[in-house]
Amino acid sequence: MKGIILHGGHGTRLRPLTHTGPKQLLPIANKPMSQYALEDLKTAGITEVGIIIGDVYPEKVKEYYGTGEKFGVKISYIYQAEPKGISHAIRLCKDFIGDDKFIVYLGDNVLRKNLVDYKKKFESSDSDAMILLCEVNEPQRFGIAELDKENPGKIIKIMEKPKNPPSNLAVIGIYFLNPKIFEIIDNLKPSWRGELEITDALDMLMKKGNKIEFDTVTGWWKDTGTPEDIIHANKLVLDSIGTENQFLVDEDSKIKDSIVIGSGTEISRDSFVTGPAIIGKNCKIGPSVRLGPYISVGDNCILKNCNIEESIIMADCKINAKTDLSTSIIAHGSEIQDNQIPKKQQFLLGERSNLKI
Repeated sequence: MKGIILHGGHGTRLRPLTHTGPKQLLPIANKPMSQYALEDLKTAGITEVGIIIGDVYPEKVKEYYGTGEKFGVKISYIYQAEPKGISHAIRLCKDFIGDDKFIVYLGDNVLRKNLVDYKKKFESSDSDAMILLCEVNEPQRFGIAELDKENPGKIIKIMEKPKNPPSNLAVIGIYFLNPKIFEIIDNLKPSWRGELEITDALDMLMKKGNKIEFDTVTGWWKDTGTPEDIIHANKLVLDSIGTENQFLVDEDSKIKDSIVIGSGTEISRDSFVTGPAIIGKNCKIGPSVRLGPYISVGDNCILKNCNIEESIIMADCKINAKTDLSTSIIAHGSEIQDNQIPKKQQFLLGERSNLKI
């Protein structure tokens, strides 16, 4: 099998964070969110991966992932000139896929359970597609699957963001497909928003008599479309620290209880970290810093005189301010300086911001 990671889209709901790079490279627990997708595919034994890139800083994607060698996979890049939908992106991969079954993984999704069992199920079945479903609180925000009430193991309809959802079972951004899908996509018509929808392709595949299976996700799944989603995903990933199913961390990092500390990082004696937390390499923490719980700090950060919780501080940031930060995202290279007025703050700072408070 081969894998496809979708790495396009403009990430408008995440601005200003996405003014300087694709949303899928935004870090969750110090790792780009699309890297979780790549590691899931690798863990499932998939080593040939195509990454769909668009016009939002594609060079940054290539710079980070390269040939895929450092991740143990072989990466091919496929260019989508315009964001015309997931089905359109999948159709661009026809030559790359050939006659193989394949997995499509949206690069802004994070899944608690890896793909190993799902992949085995699809490989051993005669299904033409398999989708993963997850119960959600706001089904109108997602593609939704309706199950047969008399036969709940059968899907009868798949629809995109219905105003009156017939169920709360969201079709999450991971699709198991075979090459039949390409012919289906060739006959799709754009939706009201001008895109070729994956939910329409799956629904048409099913209506033409092809077999679609589903499985229900255990644990959790997160679609990281908003800043609040990213902060929540960060908390969920950090909760795995120290558990049997911990997400992968750098080999040279130290793990103590629920705290990961990168090599070269120094924490002053009058500073304190409450886990779960992750701090990157070559950071200087202190004096008088309180971090956590649920804090991610990227590499090469300098933090002084601040209290930060439930937040993401990206690499190369400097904070020297008597302030309490909560539920904030501070982008790469930003700096916050003290202005002698201590109070609680909440920030969403784009890359290389400079703030005096």
